Amino acid sequence: MERVKIKKFKEESNIEIIESIIKMNNGYVTSKELDNFGIHRMYLNTMWKKGIVEKVANGIYIDSSKIADIYYVFSLSMPNTIFSHMTALYFHGLSIKAPNDKYDITVRKTYNSKHLKNHNVFYVSDDLYELGLTEVETPMGNKVRVYDIERCICDIIRSKNRMDSELVKYSIREYIKRKDKDLIKLSKYADKMGIKKEVMDYMEIFYE
Repeated sequence: MERVKIKKFKEESNIEIIESIIKMNNGYVTSKELDNFGIHRMYLNTMWKKGIVEKVANGIYIDSSKIADIYYVFSLSMPNTIFSHMTALYFHGLSIKAPNDKYDITVRKTYNSKHLKNHNVFYVSDDLYELGLTEVETPMGNKVRVYDIERCICDIIRSKNRMDSELVKYSIREYIKRKDKDLIKLSKYADKMGIKKEVMDYMEIFYE
């Protein structure tokens, strides 16, 4: 009987800790986080059975009272990817087309995963992988890794043959209108990516 009480107390204590983590994480918890706290993953299954959490991806759970943020869940499940190109520009307010279930993402050349095949994947060398890396909030208020605006403009020009030309033109025009644009940074990025002349030519065309 005493052993049952101890087991129940341990379960309740661990569930309380997990619920605290969920609150801190805006409704999310991962099995990896529990490993860091030394809590067995079986408690997530217990919480799932009790209807406290819902499983939204492998090793990722959400408070059952919340709606899953597809962009944030993707970033948690694929931590080696960075939202880029038109998907990132959507988060920056520079694309009229919202990403559906197919995202523009950038990864290192050496990275591979079977989950990449459903998306528009761009492979880059290590020296370009973190160039312009930042974070933005998704429409649901969760932070995800993306490239900053100047990096995205360079990317869509560099990869224009894989982009919708009308969307590229729209994004560049909207970028030029922005008061917070940084043409010096844009030039530096373009130079590092080996496309400075091409990017500057585009800027001249749309400034006219």
